[in-house]
Amino acid sequence: MERETIGKVSLDYTYYPGKDLYSDGPVEEELLKIAQTCTEEQLNQVIAERKSWPVLYHFSHIRQNIVNWLPITKEDSILEIGSGCGAITGALAEKGKDVTCIELSRKRSLINANRNKEYGNIEILVGNFQDIEKNLPETYDYITLIGVFEYSEGYIGGENPYTEMMTRISRHLAPGGKLVIAIENQLGLKYWAGCTEDHVGKYFEGLEGYPQTEGVKTFSRKALKDLIESAGNFRTEFYYPYPDYKFPMILFSDDYLPKKGDLSQNFSNFDRMRIQLFDEPRVYDTLTESGLFPEFSNSFLVLVERV
Repeated sequence: MERETIGKVSLDYTYYPGKDLYSDGPVEEELLKIAQTCTEEQLNQVIAERKSWPVLYHFSHIRQNIVNWLPITKEDSILEIGSGCGAITGALAEKGKDVTCIELSRKRSLINANRNKEYGNIEILVGNFQDIEKNLPETYDYITLIGVFEYSEGYIGGENPYTEMMTRISRHLAPGGKLVIAIENQLGLKYWAGCTEDHVGKYFEGLEGYPQTEGVKTFSRKALKDLIESAGNFRTEFYYPYPDYKFPMILFSDDYLPKKGDLSQNFSNFDRMRIQLFDEPRVYDTLTESGLFPEFSNSFLVLVERV
């Protein structure tokens, strides 16, 4: 089977290896059933009833805030790399002309397709990014890496996987197109305050430079900016989703930074235990008054454009 259609969504299995190489286990069956049987309007009720982190994470509409503000129009083609269960796919399809998704997992692609089955402008390419990327014939007005760029070492390998990822992806940007990167900040305040590192669940692992971790890495603001610029002649705009990019309630920028008292919603650990080393709102106030908030924002949203 090379193609499948669910509702109006097309799934292409040309590059699918025949089995899912990663999975969150039985919970994905639960997520698929929810996507098959529930409307978008029913999802908040399901989230309230299940009281489950995976259900919240994959189906909360707050996830879409990270892209809803972008000036995407019906003239724009979008490439969504690492589309997962479709948390933002529908928002992109609502705004853009068409959305091409790349996702390694067939099960997650089925969840995405069932959730967004009413959209006739979505195509999901199921398979390994490296296999699909070298065969992509098109360029795109927007390319999104929402919670994906940090895994470049696992995707690409080699000595400079993050630079190589930037170089490969940027080849598919149309003139004037923008790459959208959402990623945790290696130096995010929540990690100093006692949250475990988001990807590996270890205290202070990112702050200490990932001494026990391979395959995933986040960066400080300066390191991320330098890395992007090392891959080519790019212009970067940094934004600061608060409390983080996964559940963004407000988006700050270098032109609109928070003021004292603005940062009191530090609900950033739903899925695991944490410790509380200090009062985060008070420390945020100190940082904002010192002009240091951008360095300690929990997450970054970066718009990258070729100069």
